[in-house]
Amino acid sequence: MTATIRRYRDGDRAAVYEVCVETAGAGRGVRGRYSTDDLVPDTVAGPYLFLEPEHAYVLDDGERAVGYVIGTASTPDFVAGYRQRWLPRLRARYQPPSGPPVTEEEHRLDAMFHPERLMLPELAPHPAHLHINLLAGYRRAGHGRELISTFLASVAAAGAASCYLGVRPENLNARRFYARLGWHPVQVHGAEPGTYLVHPTG
Repeated sequence: MTATIRRYRDGDRAAVYEVCVETAGAGRGVRGRYSTDDLVPDTVAGPYLFLEPEHAYVLDDGERAVGYVIGTASTPDFVAGYRQRWLPRLRARYQPPSGPPVTEEEHRLDAMFHPERLMLPELAPHPAHLHINLLAGYRRAGHGRELISTFLASVAAAGAASCYLGVRPENLNARRFYARLGWHPVQVHGAEPGTYLVHPTG
């Protein structure tokens, strides 16, 4: 299907959230899985759109965003901004688990309220990180490759020399895709091999 890449605009937020809901969970989607469909995008999409829209790009089919790439040029700066500016916006809708998380939703909420978990020592040499999602009908057409290339150029211009991303070990299609683009695994303590991949921005 024909689509073009452009910078994110404020009016794209709802469409980006929809794409996130439809593609989360290793591409299977999470609609109806939690108490609100906003739970996942409020954690893994909304903060990037709010804090660093200059590094957000969408795939536009002529009517709406059908894919996106979002992220940050500096994970430490993003985590600080998340805690100071994004988390206060969430507290009216969400509360962290009162004890150790048990249910899947509690684990999601626990992640929402602990952005510092992005600060992994092994990933410090790779300060940028990204999230990318495309609706099923727009995959395997070169759009993902182009979105990633656009994002890497964006964070390189902001001074980031290397970027990381996380991928679920069971998402074999994504792992093969990133391998073709030259992303390399880096071992992180406590994570399954291949969960984190890195790539220079230049």
